[in-house]
Amino acid sequence: MVFELDRPEDYRAALYIRLSKEDENEGPSQSVQNQESLLRAFVQQHCLQVVDTYVDDGWSGTNFDRPGFQRMIGDIEANKVNMVITKDLSRLGRDYILTGHYMERYFPEHQVRYISLLDGIDTGVDSTANDITPFRAIMNDMYAKDISKKIKSVKRDKQKKGQFIGGKPVYGYKMHPTEKNKIVIDEEAAPVVRRIFAMALSGRSCRQIAVWLNEHQVPTPAAYAKLPIRNTGPYSGLWSSERISELLQNETYIGNMVQGRSVKVSYKSKKCRKQPKDRWVVVEGTHPPLVEKETFQSVQELVNSRRHTRSRTYDFLLKGIIFCHECGYPLGVVNRKNAKGEDVLYFVCRTYQRFTKAGVCSCHSIKETTVTDAVRSKVREVCESALSPRKLLPAALMAVEEAERINPMETRLKSIQSKIDRLTAHLDQMYLDRLSGILSDTDFQRIYRRLSEERIQLEETRQALERRKESPISKENRAKELIQQFLDTMDTNRELLTSLLDRVELTEDKNLILRFRCSEPPEESHAP
Repeated sequence: MVFELDRPEDYRAALYIRLSKEDENEGPSQSVQNQESLLRAFVQQHCLQVVDTYVDDGWSGTNFDRPGFQRMIGDIEANKVNMVITKDLSRLGRDYILTGHYMERYFPEHQVRYISLLDGIDTGVDSTANDITPFRAIMNDMYAKDISKKIKSVKRDKQKKGQFIGGKPVYGYKMHPTEKNKIVIDEEAAPVVRRIFAMALSGRSCRQIAVWLNEHQVPTPAAYAKLPIRNTGPYSGLWSSERISELLQNETYIGNMVQGRSVKVSYKSKKCRKQPKDRWVVVEGTHPPLVEKETFQSVQELVNSRRHTRSRTYDFLLKGIIFCHECGYPLGVVNRKNAKGEDVLYFVCRTYQRFTKAGVCSCHSIKETTVTDAVRSKVREVCESALSPRKLLPAALMAVEEAERINPMETRLKSIQSKIDRLTAHLDQMYLDRLSGILSDTDFQRIYRRLSEERIQLEETRQALERRKESPISKENRAKELIQQFLDTMDTNRELLTSLLDRVELTEDKNLILRFRCSEPPEESHAP
């Protein structure tokens, strides 16, 4: 195609070249040198000024975070470049959505003229080639998808043969010096792995093992491999109980190749999704074991035996929205007995819990009720200053009309009665579990109290609906009742709290910082 450039002196051209490993299979015509030669001939023919040549060698067309491409975008943003030239459209990219974004939106918005030599595409003029560009982009995307499927199939086949195809072997192993896709024991790291298994076999918990490793300044697997730390935080560079647990359950240490634990969500994305254990690819006896099978099995039994002793999950009003102000991680709760033998929940910093001896963060210990009461008080204060029954009446009337339209009285009564019946059956089953010893007295009392209160509330609601059915009240009076109920319960309604509060932060000196979702500045108060 003949390209017409009326005023070539007005253009500052960027020559963009991309080559991926898949492109190399198509022959030398796709080489970097061939592409550059073609582009240079074009600019010389049209007397164009070249700002720079941007090359991405070995980069997939579905990835637009390529260093050369991003450098070119930076020069476009700096007004250094107003023309981009590629050999063909697939050099720009093989993701039709992002390719279309740059061609149809980004380049025009930044007054950049795009030319694809072999496709005859020139955004500076109207042409038939431009009209079919979206279809070319789709075909390039389909090609990338097909290549991805083939590569995935080849990798899966290698996994089933027991060949290692990962980037780095698990801690304690390294790549074979001469044989491809094979791993051997790393004699420098292997003693640490064996020590971890020996400590677990002696009865130490994962947390105790992690504490010992941190105290003796044993480098973590990431530090040992000299991997860069992406997100620095209080846990960076420290062993954790989760890391130890994962290591102790890895069959790689008994000579089995374990792969396919995660898969990419899409050929266009770098994100991975964890796979269930039944989808892992496990091939036995592919490399020298680091620990004996008997030792490994004994450790599995010890790890599994502790599962039922792990702390239970507790429900509390601020669950999921309360954080440590110093380290930024969510606060946990622990159950402790007071002098009367009653269960009392305390907020504690999880970072401090996990890495106490490492001196990371501080305890932040305080009664859950103390913090919750202080937050409730502040929320009530804010709501009462901003809301009044008069302001709420129009919204309440609309809510009453909508509720009666989509959920008539009879339907609500049947639904509530059904919930009451389910709770009763649940309570009966709990009582049987307690008699048979499945449920402890403490857990029975705690769960029984909560479910009983829920059933009482449902009974009261059902009775109120029955009375209203017998003596109907006006929609306005019903709306006023709804407003009063809202105002009475606004500090105990979890749904309301989470809609008002983005997060609550507890500082080391027991101050509370409430960050509301509205534009108001954070409220700070002291927990009594």
